[in-house]
Amino acid sequence: MHPPTSPPSCAAQLLDRCQQIAGLSLGELAAMAGIAVPATLQRHKGWQGQLLELWLGASAGSKPQQDFPDLGIELKTLPIDANWQPLETTYVCYAPLMAPPGITWQRSNVRNKLGQVLWLPLEGDRRIPVAERRVANAIMWSPTKAQDAQLCADWEELTEMIVLGQVEQITARQGQALHVRPKAANGSVLTDALGPEGERIRTRPRGFYLRKTFTRQILLNAFAQ
Repeated sequence: MHPPTSPPSCAAQLLDRCQQIAGLSLGELAAMAGIAVPATLQRHKGWQGQLLELWLGASAGSKPQQDFPDLGIELKTLPIDANWQPLETTYVCYAPLMAPPGITWQRSNVRNKLGQVLWLPLEGDRRIPVAERRVANAIMWSPTKAQDAQLCADWEELTEMIVLGQVEQITARQGQALHVRPKAANGSVLTDALGPEGERIRTRPRGFYLRKTFTRQILLNAFAQ
């Protein structure tokens, strides 16, 4: 078995590719693709996601569009423990800190990214060597009306603070499903943002993340079907 050479032509083909790799370990997938497996993910945080993107034929990378732009589907890997509990929050996209007023939830990149998501759970327990961590069955998901409303409320609250120059007052405790926190390799990375008086300030880049409680509910709902 080899990684596909082209993106999937439809959602059914994408799910078929997920089925083909379900139950396999990251080491097995890496070996068939001719890729070395890092001993730890501490300095290779995006490695497992990139490996799975390769096997599914994702093409967008870090661009502000879905991983499968022709299908309108975003891929999100989700490290879980033995009880199917998400082990970390899920990065959605960068938070634009110089966004002009007037942008709406419907036109936001967060909603664009979360319109239709292919969740790919995989073993994430750090006691399991990276090469031995297995891929689970995929879940195709779109927000329910209630979930979309909650995401919208969180996004509007956080975006309003950014537009009003209050980015430095945002904490990880704000937002029930979606929250904002720094997104950078280290504290020395800075970007432009609006200050409280409308002036340009320098601050750490921020990203939108989904809380573990939110993604856990997605898993629970999928199991209940």
